[in-house]
Amino acid sequence: MIRVIIPSQLGSLTDAPREVELDVAAPVTQRRILDALESAYPSLRGMLRDASTKKRRPMIRFFVAEEDISHDNADAELGDDVASGKEPFWIIAAISGG
Repeated sequence: MIRVIIPSQLGSLTDAPREVELDVAAPVTQRRILDALESAYPSLRGMLRDASTKKRRPMIRFFVAEEDISHDNADAELGDDVASGKEPFWIIAAISGG
């Protein structure tokens, strides 16, 4: 079971809870997690990634074990800690301004 933590800002705009558990087939990758998340919560489609290109939205970041993996290959395997649910896959809404 994969654990995904969703930003409260997106949760309030959609029907998605703050923490989600998903079944994701191996190998566990960013793309597979996001596909499963958008399938389970269709209201998230287009909010995390562009609906047609599947590229990450500029103000969205992905973290695993406190490491920003947003720019990593979306098809790179994330490892056993994520696949087992020990380590969650975090989705963070970046803040800009000054």
